[in-house]
Amino acid sequence: HWFSVLILVVWIGLNVFLFVQTFLKYEKSDEYYYTREILGTALAVARASARCLNFNSMLILVPVCRNLLSFLRGTCSFCNRTLRKPLDQNLTFHKLVAYAICIFTAIHIIAHLFNFERYHTSQQAKDGSLASVLSGLSHHEKYGGSWLNPFQSPNMTVLYVTFTSIAGLTGEIGTVALILMVTSAMEFIRRHYFELFWFTHHLFIVYFLCLALHGFGRIVRGQTKDSMKESHPHKCAQSFEKWDHHDSHCRPPQFEGNPPESWKWIVAPVILYIFERILRLLRSQQRVMITEVVMHPSKVLELQMTKQGFSMEVGQYILVKCPSISLLEWHPFTLTSAPEEVFFPIHVRAAGDWTENLIRAFEQHHSPVPRIQVDGPFGTVSEDVFQYEVAVLVGAGIGVTPFASILKSIWYKFQRADHNLKIQKIYFYWICRETGAFSWFNDLMISLEQEMEELGKVGFLNYRLFLTGWDSNIAGHAALNFDKATDILTGLKQKTYFGRPKWENEFSTIATAHPKSVVGVFLCGPQTLGKEPAQMLSPIFQSRSR
Repeated sequence: HWFSVLILVVWIGLNVFLFVQTFLKYEKSDEYYYTREILGTALAVARASARCLNFNSMLILVPVCRNLLSFLRGTCSFCNRTLRKPLDQNLTFHKLVAYAICIFTAIHIIAHLFNFERYHTSQQAKDGSLASVLSGLSHHEKYGGSWLNPFQSPNMTVLYVTFTSIAGLTGEIGTVALILMVTSAMEFIRRHYFELFWFTHHLFIVYFLCLALHGFGRIVRGQTKDSMKESHPHKCAQSFEKWDHHDSHCRPPQFEGNPPESWKWIVAPVILYIFERILRLLRSQQRVMITEVVMHPSKVLELQMTKQGFSMEVGQYILVKCPSISLLEWHPFTLTSAPEEVFFPIHVRAAGDWTENLIRAFEQHHSPVPRIQVDGPFGTVSEDVFQYEVAVLVGAGIGVTPFASILKSIWYKFQRADHNLKIQKIYFYWICRETGAFSWFNDLMISLEQEMEELGKVGFLNYRLFLTGWDSNIAGHAALNFDKATDILTGLKQKTYFGRPKWENEFSTIATAHPKSVVGVFLCGPQTLGKEPAQMLSPIFQSRSR
């Protein structure tokens, strides 16, 4: 994963570079000499954090442009396996950028709170200091309406300016939208209240609108170029008491607000994302025909569909919407078909309100079949499986779906005697809590067993099924029938194991059997599934495999 680490280092480096560069600009530039007299270092901190905030806001939408990622993964010839791996971490990068936006937003807000307080204090000051004189420039029309302090009178409060200025209002609304998006994106809410997560995450529209408008208030001001030539702060700052004297060579400085620049950072990714959504909208409007509906054990619904012009690769997924359940919600489902098939099925397990309502709608035989809209397909890491000589597929429960697509495609390739098939060995692990789950793809596994025997490639597919939810009755029944040719639970020749795999032993055996092969390991299921295998993989395969 060196390339992913390189991208992360470059991203962090760019953030540091932009922060330091902008900080030094506002801390050292003569243009902001008088502004610093009022605000101090908080000015540079606010502007540096704003620049980093703009930079990360520019990046936040790119990792969620699904069509762009699928294009880079599948159609760019220059994207080899190493370069494609970071695409699999798109949501991780999206979250990291979101965390950076939150951090820089907090820094920006805190810095501007100090700035507003100092603006307010200098406007009320009567000590004749340079800061008070600069704040008082806004009182005099003879200075051409030029002002430096947004607090136009001593009676203005911080609260008043915050809620009446463009910068203040857009900052508050944008911050509230950001807080709602981040808090509703927590894993607990995503899993149990997906609708809440989905709706609040679309507040990004409000956030980007506020970000684009935020700079139009021009609240941060610097000395104009013409004024710098006439009254450079190095020669005129010390004689500020004489600015009004006729015999003085220094005139009161003139100020102007910084031109808004946030919109320049975000306009390109926003246009890209708009095109992405338009493409997805047009594609989702194509008619989808449901050819077959199958109810499997353990509350799993199989929908077999067709759509004109639909093409896919192994392990890809689609977004599904059922307008009769929700007009706005789209949910991702992995395709369980092979590219060689004319239809594309999905398997839907009851895991929330939306999926339960979908299953219930198709269980009602006397009512019309619900209309389904489909967007996709979109690429995943599973597409790379045929680039390895040896592949290890690990699925838990419904997480087996991408591997069903892979195994189906392999069955078709053997049927057609595809000599370009690079993969030589597959190790397949399927871990389930209930015995009924094995029936989802039971026919597929039986067909593969028969095909391997007929072609004399019994050793090509090594699969192991693990049952984690069992009692003494199931175990006793399996033990009594252990000597039978087929497994009593699945009907397959391979016996079902009880408990969980011992990953260290499994991976050590695979690494020993293929010391000179590149072994690709693919996992799909709960996060807890990947923790132990991930810990075992690195030392085992680094020491025994290339």
